[in-house]
Amino acid sequence: MSGPTPKPFTKEELPSLARNVIQRAKFPQLATIDGDQPRVRPVSPVRVDDDFTIYVANLRSYGKTHEIAANPKVELNYLDDDHDQVRITGVAEVLTDSAILHEIWEHNALLRRYLGSPDNPELIIYRIRPNRVRFMREWALEYHDVPLSE
Repeated sequence: MSGPTPKPFTKEELPSLARNVIQRAKFPQLATIDGDQPRVRPVSPVRVDDDFTIYVANLRSYGKTHEIAANPKVELNYLDDDHDQVRITGVAEVLTDSAILHEIWEHNALLRRYLGSPDNPELIIYRIRPNRVRFMREWALEYHDVPLSE
């Protein structure tokens, strides 16, 4: 049984196609490593930059805190309603830039409601800097590397 033929695209369209999937999917799956066991969970990014840097809020008491501290290599997988995918492989770091933290805080009512202050010791914002971004159209069964700005 053969599936539908994926809509063709050019290499120049890849960054835009990937950004569109991220915008439509909203809630990616975050993969971390817990010792020798992979762990995957949905996350809600609090900021997405044009260069595919993703910011994820976390509570210090969550399991991923210890997993990322032990091994900051992570991967995010976005899957939209059309089953197009974007995979962002990168390194997570704790955000220490107070200007970016306050900007995220001011634009996120949920953080303000549940944590009260950006100085809440439970709050961690991870900045995931991409070292590889891949896009796959549904039925294509082939990933395409999205060029990253240098």
